[in-house]
Amino acid sequence: MTVLAQARGATRRFGAFTAVSAVDLAVARGEVVGLLGGNGAGKTTLIRMLLGLLRPNGGEIRLLGGPPSRAARRRVGYVPQTLGLYAGLTVAENWAFTTAAFGGPRAPLPERVAPWSRELVGGLSLGEQRQVAFAVVLSRQPELLVLDEPTSGVGPLGSARLWEDIRDAADRGAGVLVTTHNLEEARQCDRLVVMAGGRVAASGTAEDIIAAAGTAAAGRADLEEAFVAIVTKQAGATGRAGTDPVGPGSAAG
Repeated sequence: MTVLAQARGATRRFGAFTAVSAVDLAVARGEVVGLLGGNGAGKTTLIRMLLGLLRPNGGEIRLLGGPPSRAARRRVGYVPQTLGLYAGLTVAENWAFTTAAFGGPRAPLPERVAPWSRELVGGLSLGEQRQVAFAVVLSRQPELLVLDEPTSGVGPLGSARLWEDIRDAADRGAGVLVTTHNLEEARQCDRLVVMAGGRVAASGTAEDIIAAAGTAAAGRADLEEAFVAIVTKQAGATGRAGTDPVGPGSAAG
């Protein structure tokens, strides 16, 4: 098993506040790992450390076999919640800019986004922008995909297509780390990591997460119930706010 991204005891503090505390996480080639947690759980901070955008105060981060570096990041496809697109450029111009920046071969726009080629990205709906951002990232055939809420604002059909692309990328050998609000989508991941209060509260398959919830979810084959139980328990243990789950079928970001 080739590990593409790994955190070992990773800790990050901002002054007196510990955003991430002693977190272990690994993403291997060919697998989809789902990162779940409430608002303020530490997910975004962890992702930024894995990409080398933040340095840990403790522990170790490895990206594609070594410390995070600019060269390693060129082999990573990252779609943040802000999408990383230029709103004042057309879809075709964003596509051309990314190709030039990363030095890859010029490929035609995918059929899915080609109808918007002359549209300014800022004029597209959020769902359409997400589809464009995902297409741009996949065009580079990255070894590791890091996707922060990739289907937020995307309709059911668009979400299904994006998850097909995620699975196709993993089947081709890419590792995928994805955060999602949608617990039904989380079931499509090979493994899940639940964060609460800056720590890993549970990890494993969906069935492992349900089992880890203990008596709070006993007898329920329900990932949502398990998530709520685990996050509530961890929040109580740490006394840290900002980890409350939200409505049915979703986990706070």
